[in-house]
Amino acid sequence: MKPASAIVQLGIPALAIIVAGGVVAWVYRSAPAAERSRTTAKVGLGIALWLAISASLAASGFLSNFEAIPPRALSLIIPTLLLPFLLGRSQLGARMAKTAPLAWLVGFHSFRLPLELVMHKAASEGTMPEQMSYSGLNFDIVTGVLALIMAGYSWVTHRELPRFAAITFNLIGSVLLIAIVGIAVASLPMFHAFGTAPERLNTWVAFFPYVWLPAGLVASATLAHILLWRRLLTKQAKP
Repeated sequence: MKPASAIVQLGIPALAIIVAGGVVAWVYRSAPAAERSRTTAKVGLGIALWLAISASLAASGFLSNFEAIPPRALSLIIPTLLLPFLLGRSQLGARMAKTAPLAWLVGFHSFRLPLELVMHKAASEGTMPEQMSYSGLNFDIVTGVLALIMAGYSWVTHRELPRFAAITFNLIGSVLLIAIVGIAVASLPMFHAFGTAPERLNTWVAFFPYVWLPAGLVASATLAHILLWRRLLTKQAKP
């Protein structure tokens, strides 16, 4: 893995912290008034703890041992997908899905536009495998662009987004997120689906601060998709 520029070194953790703050603000807005402070503190502490744990695993070199059995990447992948699912399916998750406008549920994903630009920069510098960027096989930048356009339209026109448009967006975004997660996992040294050359292997996420790409940003995108699906697939969902 080649050294990254300051844009990449600072961009990933900055986006992770900003997006995590957005999740905490979302919780605060959604929680019942009587429990708002306590619930927000619990979720905020949980997010901070998970980011600290993932950073510690990366900084200690634990994650960078790709020859270990069982694969140590599982200690990152499993919580990254499981924690958003548990929150998204909880009673709090139901309130987060129900009380937020569709424009917020969609617009939250706009962070994926600057994220993809940072990832493209990392790929051009040789820090990240090219197949994980939009110059390769990752087209998740479409999600970020659509989120920005759709949320901007709702804000400018003061209209709620049509339910069909939100469903279409969430379907596209979910497929693209699954695709890039699959590409990232397939690019790990244990699978090396895109070749064994160092520049084709996904090793950078095993190091801090890049570990916050899956641990923070992928987890947040997963949570947001779950909440949007929960909103759209309930009988109470309104156009």
